Amino acid sequence: MGSWGTLGPALLSLAGVALGAGGSLFGQYLVSRASTRQLEVQESAAHRAEVKNAVLKFLGLASQVEKAALARSGSGGTEADAELDQLVDDLWLAHAEIDLAARSEPLRGAAYRFAVRLAEAARGGIYDGSVLRGSQAQFFDAAYDDMWPGHRRTAGDSVMPQ
Repeated sequence: MGSWGTLGPALLSLAGVALGAGGSLFGQYLVSRASTRQLEVQESAAHRAEVKNAVLKFLGLASQVEKAALARSGSGGTEADAELDQLVDDLWLAHAEIDLAARSEPLRGAAYRFAVRLAEAARGGIYDGSVLRGSQAQFFDAAYDDMWPGHRRTAGDSVMPQ
C-alpha cells in the first residue's frame, strides 16, 4: 500500500496535466477555426465591395453610352461621335475591371455580352431595347451570383444591398 500512496497522487497529477493540455489544444483549435471563418467572411466582404464598385462604374458608363447612342441617332455631329467613341473606350476599361475582379466566368461573360450590345448600339447598329435589356438582366443576375454565391435571388432582392 505504500507504493500506491506515493504513486496514486503522481498519476492523478499526470492525468490532470494531460487533460489540461488536451483542453488547451482543443481550445486553440476552436480559436483557429473561428479566426479562419472570420478571415473568410472579411475576404468575401472585400470581394463584394470590389465587384460592387466595378459593377457600378460599368453600369454608369453603360447608361451614358446608351443615352449618347440614342442622342447620336438623332444628330450626325462628329463631336458627338468622338464623345461616344471615348465613352465606349471607357466602357471597355470598366469591363476589364469587372473581368479582373470577378470570381465567376458567368459574370465575365455577361459583362462582355452586355458591353458588346452597347458597343453595337453605339456604332449605329440596329438598336433593339429588348436585346439590350436582356443582356442587362443577365449581367445583373451574374453579378448577384458572383457577390453572393449559393444564395437564391428572390423578387425583393436588389443587386446592390443598401
